[in-house]
Amino acid sequence: MEIEKRILLIDPHDQDRETLASILQEENYKVETGKNFKEALEKLTNCCFHCLVMEVNLPEIKGYDAVPIIKSIDPNLKIIITTRKNSRQLEAKVRSQEIFYYFIKSFGHDELKLAIRNAFSQ
Repeated sequence: MEIEKRILLIDPHDQDRETLASILQEENYKVETGKNFKEALEKLTNCCFHCLVMEVNLPEIKGYDAVPIIKSIDPNLKIIITTRKNSRQLEAKVRSQEIFYYFIKSFGHDELKLAIRNAFSQ
């Protein structure tokens, strides 16, 4: 029996969140969504996920500052941080955290789907 592949998708941008959720559901992932860090914490404490896809620019906290908090809840969670706009400084801050993958949204969805497949294969 195959294990249910559960992803938590946190993105404050409604269109990005809905588009990514739809794409991931088409790939047969069980996707739950939220729009902010508070919702992420609630869902992470009430349910088990294998992968978190989270926008770096959340309303109440930067994604790279949220990673240590999330890792204290689930140290094995694979975290993929997404962004619309990249800079060297942002990428360095994000990659200095214990994340699985850093995804720039303008690169297209195939790269993200591959990263998620890799997260589930580990």
